[in-house]
Amino acid sequence: MKSISRKVNKIAQGMDTQDGAGVSLQRVIGGPFSGSVSYREMDPFLMLDSFRSDNPDDYIEGFPSHPHRGQQTLTYMIEGVMEHQDNKGNKGLLLPGMVQVMNAGKGIIHSEIPQQRDGVMFGFQFWLNLSAIDKMSEPWYKDIASSEIKEIITKNSKKVRVIAGNYEGIEGVVKNLRVKPIFLDVKLEPNTKFSVEIPDFDHNSFVYVFEGDALFGPTDNQIKVEDRHIGVLENIDRNTLTKDDPIPNKLDATAGDKGVRFLFLSAKPLREPVVKYGPFVMNTEQEIQEAFRDYQLGRF
Repeated sequence: MKSISRKVNKIAQGMDTQDGAGVSLQRVIGGPFSGSVSYREMDPFLMLDSFRSDNPDDYIEGFPSHPHRGQQTLTYMIEGVMEHQDNKGNKGLLLPGMVQVMNAGKGIIHSEIPQQRDGVMFGFQFWLNLSAIDKMSEPWYKDIASSEIKEIITKNSKKVRVIAGNYEGIEGVVKNLRVKPIFLDVKLEPNTKFSVEIPDFDHNSFVYVFEGDALFGPTDNQIKVEDRHIGVLENIDRNTLTKDDPIPNKLDATAGDKGVRFLFLSAKPLREPVVKYGPFVMNTEQEIQEAFRDYQLGRF
């Protein structure tokens, strides 16, 4: 069967908001309003925040100590320096190009505080859901240095950082995320092309452009996604395909006249009930109440 590119079904800019102690950010997935993409349509991606500012007033207070239960978080720094500490004794310093993975599991209390008084603070944080069987797993934390992330650089200056999953036989350094996503950071020179396979029909997939713009999708139905916008790809029901239909199992991109840099993420949905309240993500309302009670009783 011939393979073809998936179409872009939806474009959104996200919602400007604040979190932590007043950190200005763009909530791209998980916001309550129409400007962002609902986490219910992006299973297992619960949240994507982009924080980007050269004004210290927008970020200097950071995210003081707060709890989590029931998810994994992944933070990817582009510029700036952020310190992490948690109540399990972990402490680390996120530098440009680094990745931090935290398994909140049954409960953790942590803080994320900028370690600079000026300059650009720019990065992303994702929340990835945990299946019911993993919700109460033991918490853990891991810093990954920029030098550990493998890069592919081609003759036409295409640059791909393979953070998780597989691209052209290169395995990403992040291998302990339970939902096993593909996570690529792709930079293309003007008018150059990029393609990547999507592992399965039902993977939820998206691109987030944070420099320039690009056309995504098949040649007869390309959609432009611009800076600070997410493009959500169509999800395929294999039962609707016949043996003669082409398989929509890849992403195709063509950079615009100024080039492009974007994140590509894709993962198989968990298809489990999601009850989300603040920093807790469980399967039932009762489990949310238990999370609040355990936190208040100092059981995290």
